[in-house]
Amino acid sequence: MKSCSIGRRTAGVTLAALMATALAACGGSAPARDEGALTIGVAFETLQTEFWVAAWNKLRADTAERKITMLEAVADGDPNRQLEQVRTFINRRVDGIILVPKDGKTVIPMIRAANAAGIPVVLFNRPADRTDAPHTAIVPDNVAITKATVEYLIEQARASGSPAKAAILLGDLSDVNAIGRRDGFEAAVKEAGDAVQVVSRIPTEWNQERALAGLQSAFQAHPDISLVFTSSDFMLPSIKSVLSSLGKWQRVGDEGHVILGGFDGDPTAYSMMLDGYLDATGVQDVFWEAEQAIEVIVGAKSGTSPPARIEDPGFAITQANMASLADRMWGAVMARRGP
Repeated sequence: MKSCSIGRRTAGVTLAALMATALAACGGSAPARDEGALTIGVAFETLQTEFWVAAWNKLRADTAERKITMLEAVADGDPNRQLEQVRTFINRRVDGIILVPKDGKTVIPMIRAANAAGIPVVLFNRPADRTDAPHTAIVPDNVAITKATVEYLIEQARASGSPAKAAILLGDLSDVNAIGRRDGFEAAVKEAGDAVQVVSRIPTEWNQERALAGLQSAFQAHPDISLVFTSSDFMLPSIKSVLSSLGKWQRVGDEGHVILGGFDGDPTAYSMMLDGYLDATGVQDVFWEAEQAIEVIVGAKSGTSPPARIEDPGFAITQANMASLADRMWGAVMARRGP
């Protein structure tokens, strides 16, 4: 059986068309199938962030629309509990499993258990550590998304006519996502040459208090910081607090505005963009990732070999393109729906 991968999203292309294209690339055509007979087990490590809730809701909606039964499990941060949930899915003979694991190590026994039962596994947004156990990882291209976002920020700095002094709030560098975002930032800065000087790299460990204290210290040492990038929109409230206390919380285009960018595309970022305070943020295309996760399992059921990796190219949403891209920003969709 030939290996086949599912490519990037094309605007206006339906899921059915994507599937037909993927099967055609493997030398076949989409066979008739009753998707309503499929059962998919979905096990998330947590639903404690808006991002995971958006992903969960999308999987629910898409499986329901396609008359696929979705079995649900949330481990509340306990990998042992998640392993038992996966075993329950296996015992119920699901056609596929979509997993958000706590980490890349504890998920490997889950993958192996599913492999032994002949059930395809998709890791959603979090890859496993190195393993020979077959599975599909759907992951954001953190480096490329961040680089595109920071390049936009640097363009705004260039337009101001003077070099920017920049600070970056780093994530937990034991997290592959944080590393990718740091590397994307550094790549953009390196290419910018003299247009930007990084004066502060602030460790946060994904902690709001550390972010706030670190940014306060950075501005004390460098009061002329004019560009701030955060590795997660989660830390935007801390940034707002610091800039507000310094009289620097100003809208794009207003005197004293600190060029500001982030990563995630959450509802807070969307609100700040609408209000004119946030210049840009990198967006993981969570809806596209959910669509691809389902397609992998549907394809496997029809005989298509699951790809080992699918990269979410994501996008940078900016003040310049927000009108055209907001519908693809998961945080915008959640904000519009309300509580």
